[in-house]
Amino acid sequence: MAISTLSSSLALIPNPSHSFSPLSNPNLLLRISTKPCAIQAVRFCWTQISPTARKDERPLKVPPTVLGLAASVVLFLGFGVRICSAASTQLPPVVGQEDRIIKDTEDEELEQAFEKWKSKTYALTVPLRIVALQGSMPQSWVKDFMRSQGKRLKLQVNFCGSLEGIFSNLSMPFNQVKVKSASYMAADLVGLGDSWLSFVIKKRLIEPIPGAEEQDWFKCLSDKWKVYLRRNNEGEIDSEGKIWAAPYRWGTMVIAYKKSKFQKHKLAPIEDWKDLWRPELAGRISMVNSPREVIGAVLQYMGASYNTINIDLQVVGGKTAVQQNLALLGKQVRLFDSTHYLKAFGVGDVWVAVGWSSDVLPAVKRMSNVAVVVPKSGASLWADLWAIPAASRLETDQIGGRIRGPSPLIHQWIEFCLQAARALPFKQEVISGASPSALESSTLSEMSEELLKGKPSLDTNLIAGVPPPEILARIQHHMSSLIQNLVAKATFKSDVN
Repeated sequence: MAISTLSSSLALIPNPSHSFSPLSNPNLLLRISTKPCAIQAVRFCWTQISPTARKDERPLKVPPTVLGLAASVVLFLGFGVRICSAASTQLPPVVGQEDRIIKDTEDEELEQAFEKWKSKTYALTVPLRIVALQGSMPQSWVKDFMRSQGKRLKLQVNFCGSLEGIFSNLSMPFNQVKVKSASYMAADLVGLGDSWLSFVIKKRLIEPIPGAEEQDWFKCLSDKWKVYLRRNNEGEIDSEGKIWAAPYRWGTMVIAYKKSKFQKHKLAPIEDWKDLWRPELAGRISMVNSPREVIGAVLQYMGASYNTINIDLQVVGGKTAVQQNLALLGKQVRLFDSTHYLKAFGVGDVWVAVGWSSDVLPAVKRMSNVAVVVPKSGASLWADLWAIPAASRLETDQIGGRIRGPSPLIHQWIEFCLQAARALPFKQEVISGASPSALESSTLSEMSEELLKGKPSLDTNLIAGVPPPEILARIQHHMSSLIQNLVAKATFKSDVN
């Protein structure tokens, strides 16, 4: 291409004896425009070529050296040269010197702006905001998840001191005209206790997890979890319902007691719920203020299932007997308070504390001469769940992009929390509770054999936060019975309607 261009250019170069006028209409324009300034300065403008000069103009001779330079530049630049002849196209009028200076300045400014734009880095970021219960997950999860997602992730994690605090903040936007971005309702995922699940569904504070059934994390859950998480719009377990939450840890109700006090007063260790009714412990017990847990303890004491649905039919003596034993427990318990029951236990005002393992285990690790047991007849299970706030139905523009739906990374986060590697902090008792996979008896047996080789740091029958296999089997049996009854009840109600 360069050789043909050179031949054409040489054919058009006038004889040195010919003259041209810079003011005449152009017949040929040769312009060399390249990026380097040194080459860009070399430009040739050929105007009207005629054998003789006009009468009113002084002939201008073109030295042979200039012609040689022009040919050399054409040969050197090759594809960078464009030659426009009068035979092929009509050329624009000659631009004056001032116009050329302005145009050159504009070209330089555009080129500088383009180079500046190219130097910028525009990264695609995907936001994900999570609100979790303080102490419910290790801080390493945040760092590990950010590392796994790369720079495209913009993660924000907020921690709240209590589940009640999360629920209170979650309810607040529906009572206000404006919703700020700091509201928990603006988060993509919030941590909730399973005891709150039915209520927040019924109050429309959360929305179903989209596409949960097609996700690997849901397929890997045991059938117990799948049945428990599937609810209708009233929050009731329903085999035809939607998936409203995803578990990331669970635990059980436990009883903690001060061994030093029991040894001093020669009291037998606590093993089961019936020990709470011993006369020598009157006024020496603190307990969470939860009707579910208190009534459950009474039912267990009476030999009934913790998950009894119909008390009159399933409990000897019916509601009357339950109320009598509940009144006796009220005399035994000095304090019913979900916030301060462990403080009273810590300062020695009470000798026994009854509460959730997520509260009790971290607290007693800072104490001495304390034992923690899961009642051998069984206990209730608790679970912490991830749920999506129902912000999509709010008519407001105060919470940014979240109004258009939850982050596309919610499934990646849930999948991450349920990976086998995430169970290690629970096994090492860094975080109280257990991974959802630990609810399976086979997994529990393998884990117990491994961890029983070393001496536990705490006097307890819990194994890495999980009840022993024989107690867990009783709990699962009661849990299965409860789920079957609830599913049957929901199906019957649906058929009637």
